Amino acid sequence: MRFSKVMLAFTGALPLVAGLGGCTSMMIGVRDGSDRVSLADANQVGGCQSKGETIVSVVAKVGFIKRLPEAVEADLYQLARNNAVDAGADTLVKGESKAFGQRTFGMYKCRP
Repeated sequence: MRFSKVMLAFTGALPLVAGLGGCTSMMIGVRDGSDRVSLADANQVGGCQSKGETIVSVVAKVGFIKRLPEAVEADLYQLARNNAVDAGADTLVKGESKAFGQRTFGMYKCRP
């Protein structure tokens, strides 16, 4: 059986693109203390001190392949947790998402 050059190129490129799509989340560092930042609803942070907002964005598409929404959300959350540590916040509230791969988070200091 003979493969055409197009089939051979496709067979070689597919694992590369899929592999790159899976590795993008490994590129996001985990800042010390980010594991102590929690996610809350807006109605749970009434007594907390606001530390501002952060807008985070990640790669949502690798080539022509869209990343899984769960992976994109996990990366957005990790970036927001990293930014919360820098701002002295310990709680995040998920805000709006203007585009796939971008989200706003409110940052709050709720614990002493």
